[in-house]
Amino acid sequence: MRIERSQLEAATQRGIISEAQAGALWTFFEAEQAGSPQFSFNHLFYYLGGMVAIGGISAFVTLGWETLGGLGLLLVALGVMAAAAWLTHYFVEQKLAIPAGLMAALIVAATPLAIYGLQRTFGYWEFKTPYRSYHTHIDWRWIIMELGTLVVGAAVLWLWRLPFSVMPVAVTLWYMSMDLAPLLQTSLYGIDLEDPKLSYEQRSAYWNTYWEFRKWVSVVVGLAIAAGAIVIDRAKRSQQDYAFWLHLAGVAAFWGGLSAMSSDSEIGKFIYFLINLAMLLFGVAIGRRVYTVFGALGIAGYLGHLSYKVFKDSLAFPFVLMLIGLGVVWLGVLWQRNERQIVGAIERWLPPRLRRTGGRTQ
Repeated sequence: MRIERSQLEAATQRGIISEAQAGALWTFFEAEQAGSPQFSFNHLFYYLGGMVAIGGISAFVTLGWETLGGLGLLLVALGVMAAAAWLTHYFVEQKLAIPAGLMAALIVAATPLAIYGLQRTFGYWEFKTPYRSYHTHIDWRWIIMELGTLVVGAAVLWLWRLPFSVMPVAVTLWYMSMDLAPLLQTSLYGIDLEDPKLSYEQRSAYWNTYWEFRKWVSVVVGLAIAAGAIVIDRAKRSQQDYAFWLHLAGVAAFWGGLSAMSSDSEIGKFIYFLINLAMLLFGVAIGRRVYTVFGALGIAGYLGHLSYKVFKDSLAFPFVLMLIGLGVVWLGVLWQRNERQIVGAIERWLPPRLRRTGGRTQ
């Protein structure tokens, strides 16, 4: 809920608070919101410039950089990290939280390139895969780079306590949820789809097993990331939102793996619908919209399945959906009128540490 100065003035006119109290409250609210993300012209410059810089050292690295060799890539990445560290310190001293967070994220984003250059320099990268494939191809060999990025990310967060620096850490965890599958597949079952010794028949036989395994790894890792985010969120040691990006990565990994699972059973698809409905309600209960958004997408997907497959020849189904939609709108009206009581009833079903109790609503 956003509070405007005009609302405090209206409260003053109605005699609810005095002018002195209104002024003191507005000063307090301004101090609380200082440096927080919001849509304004200078913040547009901050985020646009910061994300372009982060993309330049990560997702948009070209094949031409491979000509620099391992040592050249290592020196470039370390130079970027050093410059970003100096800028982070400078912006923190200037009390500019948003550009400081972006520069801290740049340090973390440059880490995979530094590790890749180090591996090439010492001859530990004997594969033909270039660095730019790190952001487009799933490969268990990226794990060392990802683990190093997590270590640097933890150090950066410990040094500066800037929430946006969690963003590249969350992305790295999401990458790991995909790259762990082939590593675990190879370790547990001795299956390596990249092994040139495998015949076409063997590779085809392993393929379905590999994809199903990968989906489950994504679901489990996503749940673990989301659980960690909830633990951080519920600790409430700071007004800064350190858990947002972890919630996003965890839900993306969990929901993505779950949605990719195919089932010929209508019961299985209905269970998927129920899980998404639970996510939607859970997001409301803990004050995190990301669960609600993904849950709503899953529900929409299930309704689409009913429309195009189960009831594709039905005349009544679209009208039933419209009635359901109108009913949901009416539920929204009832929710708005009775939100405190409804949320309180949902929270009573949750452990005390998971209850919102005035938590954030990102």
